[in-house]
Amino acid sequence: MVLTMLAGVLTWTGAAQAHGTIVSPATRAYQCWQTWGSRHMDPAMQQQDPMCYQAWQANPDTMWNWMSALRDGLGGQFQARTPDGQLCSNALSRNNSLNRPGAWKTTNVGRSFSIQLYDQASHGADFFRVYVSKQGFNPATQSLGWGNLDFITQTGRYAPAQNITFNVSTSGYTGHHILFVIWQASHLDQAYMWCSDVNFT
Repeated sequence: MVLTMLAGVLTWTGAAQAHGTIVSPATRAYQCWQTWGSRHMDPAMQQQDPMCYQAWQANPDTMWNWMSALRDGLGGQFQARTPDGQLCSNALSRNNSLNRPGAWKTTNVGRSFSIQLYDQASHGADFFRVYVSKQGFNPATQSLGWGNLDFITQTGRYAPAQNITFNVSTSGYTGHHILFVIWQASHLDQAYMWCSDVNFT
């Protein structure tokens, strides 16, 4: 279902064509596009999904270019060059709406779950680095900073492919958390950072 929807958008997404995103659990921007991309003028968005609505109002490109949350040349200095409160936007001002606390839609996960990257250009990965917000952090009222994160794992390299899936295991989490993932692409020094909202059940 996810890849069927992706095929329909890649013919006209423009600047987003060359990159990728975490499609499961859906990142904030991808969840907004997945839910509202085909009905972005529906007035129901304001009441049913206020966080996507505020993101759309701030900059529609945040939804349309859900594959383009990248920065070049960080040299692995992710924390030093990404200020607290700007993690979910990858410190990109055009995507600042993704940093706002609120009632973001969540994906239910268990203590162990899979993360799926859709990489339309098959960049490959030097690694993925995975964090989860600490128990007691409230994504509805608090902006995410590095001190709010627990490091979960860093993967090894992945060869170029359009679909990469890997498993992560956690413990001690319940309720709404932010899953924060860094993708260090292999083709260039290009770093992607995303927030996905998950509900540990």
